Amino acid sequence: MRLLAAPALPLHKAGPYVAAAYIVFVLLVIAYVAIIAVRTSRTERALDELQRDVEARKEEHDSGRDLEHVAAGRLTRAPAAASREGERGPA
Repeated sequence: MRLLAAPALPLHKAGPYVAAAYIVFVLLVIAYVAIIAVRTSRTERALDELQRDVEARKEEHDSGRDLEHVAAGRLTRAPAAASREGERGPA
């Protein structure tokens, strides 16, 4: 129980320690925000790259489908999705 009886530092001696603690805390917060900003930036770049890859694959897939229709002698749009009854929409 000796710790409970320890006297507090007087304000004129504790001031520098309190200021140092606040400075360390603010520096830690700034470092944390900087790390999160870098990680967010990397994630956004990776997401943009993935989105471009998906769009490129869709274009490749669609252009391949168009070539199949031309090869079959039908220069039309790709068929629409099937309805609930299983019938095809307008071609």
